Amino acid sequence: MAAMTGSAPPPASPLPPLLWDVFCHVVDNLGDLGVCWRFSADLAARGHQVRLWVDQPEPLWWMAPGALEGRHTGISVREWAPDLSQAFCDPLPPADVWVETFGSDPPTPVIEALAQRLASGQPPPVWINLEYLSAEPYVERCHRLASPVMSGPLKGLTKWFFYPGFTAATGGLLRESDLQGRQAAFDLREWQRRMKLSPSDARQVTLFCYEPPLLQSFLEQASSEDPTVQWLVTSGRPAEAFRLACERAGLKNRIHPVNLSALAQRDFDELLWASDLNLVRGEDSLVRALWAGQAFVWNIYPQHDNAHHAKLEAFLDWLDAPESLRRFHRMWNGLDGPTLPAQAWAGWAGWSVLEEWRSCAQAARARLLAQPDLTTRLLEFIAEKR
Repeated sequence: MAAMTGSAPPPASPLPPLLWDVFCHVVDNLGDLGVCWRFSADLAARGHQVRLWVDQPEPLWWMAPGALEGRHTGISVREWAPDLSQAFCDPLPPADVWVETFGSDPPTPVIEALAQRLASGQPPPVWINLEYLSAEPYVERCHRLASPVMSGPLKGLTKWFFYPGFTAATGGLLRESDLQGRQAAFDLREWQRRMKLSPSDARQVTLFCYEPPLLQSFLEQASSEDPTVQWLVTSGRPAEAFRLACERAGLKNRIHPVNLSALAQRDFDELLWASDLNLVRGEDSLVRALWAGQAFVWNIYPQHDNAHHAKLEAFLDWLDAPESLRRFHRMWNGLDGPTLPAQAWAGWAGWSVLEEWRSCAQAARARLLAQPDLTTRLLEFIAEKR
């Protein structure tokens, strides 16, 4: 496992400690909550105070143990209940910054409370619309653009688009200041013992996916190529997809997965560091796979109009992915048919293709490490707008 080296304190903030309201509406699969928690935790580590408003806070019991009990300094998790009027009539101190994530507009009581404060002469917060991650060209065009509020009690205020991304002209990616140090100190053998896995030099593959159409063919050919592989299967949809694929392929007695319980975010990071191949999904786990620096394949979130096809191709272009990795991504995501052609497996003898993919991931990680992280860029932007 090639780890990043070194560790550093959080970058010096261009701002004094601020109070933030972060709004998270959970759509599905919990990736939005994962991003919001990582972001909130990074702000808190830099001395800021965060109120994280979320409509489904329960997954934080396992995602961030202690979060719902108030054991994370600087973060207060508050439930996005149907009626927040009472909470905002306490009254709560006004926030310096609002962050609506992935289009989750602040609840009506929050809007009304701010309107009342503005009427009494209080200044408005800096209002950020934190958008979805993409490598498509529009991200650089739209990043940092103003979005005037045209109607309602807050008419006349301005939101600001802030786009995460992979280039210097975007908002960057979340990266905690202690990430490199934690990864450098990671001990694979100790992790295997802690996870109750037999210490082994066998290939380890993490499966964190939706329902990739290629999964059955992949398991059939991979198990034939190397029956010693340890399959580390995450809970929920990945576990069910794995079970069905094995059942249909008649692999129930030939392949023995390690079925993992739901993992806290830092434990999930370690899982990706430990594996030779990470099959990940969504946005948060894609970023964590990039930081892991191991071979990975991205199961992109499917959209009904196939808009994810262009999004995937844009990412592969930025990644400078070799042809073998491009081809496998397209098949894994159903762009090139539901089965794995024999010729697509030709380069896998001895899993040698993984070294090419790993080198690609590490080169991409090096480019990203040369750029500021998302929180640092956002703090600089807010300093400009206050």
